[in-house]
Amino acid sequence: MFSKIVIAALALPFVAQLVAADNTCTRNYTVQEGDICDSVSAANNVSTYQFAVVNYGIVDDECNNLTPGQSYCLGWQGEDCTNTYVVQANDDCDMIAAISNVNSTILSLNNPQIDDSCSNLYVGEVLCTSGSVQAPAAPSGYPTSSGSIPASATPANPDDDLPWCDDEDDE
Repeated sequence: MFSKIVIAALALPFVAQLVAADNTCTRNYTVQEGDICDSVSAANNVSTYQFAVVNYGIVDDECNNLTPGQSYCLGWQGEDCTNTYVVQANDDCDMIAAISNVNSTILSLNNPQIDDSCSNLYVGEVLCTSGSVQAPAAPSGYPTSSGSIPASATPANPDDDLPWCDDEDDE
């Protein structure tokens, strides 16, 4: 019994080191005046989701508290997606997947903030478009997709309708 306790006590620092290594920051960015989460993400090839997850508890949900001069983590070791796409007006998930040469399942897994119908994309949002799953897992307590976009954002497809369809012509 005593030897099991000693072995467990000796192993504890190594286990703690492995757990801590999972969240080792691989890249940093020092915020400048006027930066917002999406501009930081776009300029540094990091998805908006990844930036939020690796800075969870530091950056608020609306990204209103970036402090100029402060350094923020951009990615964790082994979970750092650097292949990105900035959402434009009229984009949808199928189009982004095709442009990025990624299947829709991988796109969804790398961007879990996107709802199942892909109706909550917004212009300027930065998505991970890696061909393999690289997005970090959301930490405990991290908010899940609500299907909504930030209040100040412009929806990529405001009425979620096909751009060439005009309901008035259907009457």
